[in-house]
Amino acid sequence: MFVRLLACIGLYCAPLVCAETLVIAHRGASGYLPEHTLPAVAMAHAMGADYIEQDVVMTKDDELIVLHDITLDHTTDVAQRFPDRARKGGHFYAIDFTLAEIKQLRVGERRNEEGRAVFPDRFPSDPQILRIPTLAEEIELIQGLNRSTGRQAGIYVELKKPAFHAEAGKAFPGTVLQTLYQYGYRNAGHRAYLQCFDADTVKYLRAHTGLKLVYLMEDKNLTAERAKEIAEWADGVGPWIGYLVEAEEFVVAAQEAGLEVHPFTFRADRLPREFRNFDALLNHFITRMQVDGVFTDHPDRVRRFVDAR
Repeated sequence: MFVRLLACIGLYCAPLVCAETLVIAHRGASGYLPEHTLPAVAMAHAMGADYIEQDVVMTKDDELIVLHDITLDHTTDVAQRFPDRARKGGHFYAIDFTLAEIKQLRVGERRNEEGRAVFPDRFPSDPQILRIPTLAEEIELIQGLNRSTGRQAGIYVELKKPAFHAEAGKAFPGTVLQTLYQYGYRNAGHRAYLQCFDADTVKYLRAHTGLKLVYLMEDKNLTAERAKEIAEWADGVGPWIGYLVEAEEFVVAAQEAGLEVHPFTFRADRLPREFRNFDALLNHFITRMQVDGVFTDHPDRVRRFVDAR
């Protein structure tokens, strides 16, 4: 990796082409519009994202919707529209609603447990005009924009809480694969990634698809041996950026095992304390650590940084 870095900054003369870092729009252009809405997807595409992320959960009637949580509480007006549908504990679960009911909800900026906007300087938090899309709707929008603009953006699908869905009797991974195959995403040559925090789910996917797979990691320690083991059933790893600030060995171990490294989440309005500004953050991870892709709420800013290198 050290030789690779020297080559990229012009201090090593061996012929070497530095791969461009992928710009992955985290829940769409979520720094500018409410997350996982069709306008956020369209904006991310227009901003030059290479891939646009879809977090996926299932409804009561087995439809795939794009939603970060298995609950509806933090981004919709479900408590106002269906006040009697909360489970014990007060939460409203997407899996308890049909798609027709889900489509009645309005989506706004993410709110915390106290009902305040998590990012108060972003789009207004009150739900008004936006709705939860299905996975099919997001894919059709992205493919439509690919055709009309000529710029090819891919999809980056995360399976949320597969064990929760399995306990409810849902054929979750198989339904996701069926939908992706329907829209032409079948192998590693297609512009699609699948990701999950659950290793067993990623292993299941490896046995059933040739699509690129990413294991989302909740562990900052990655030895060479562990990286080689993961590489047997995944194409990449997705660590939290907080784990990597001073852990260059994580990236080295992963890449030497043949794994791509796509850390999350790069936000211009929520910087790790070690960085004075967003460009400093990007420089550390993209130029110095040479990660392969970054999840970001601000795809336009990462696009400009990557293109200027």
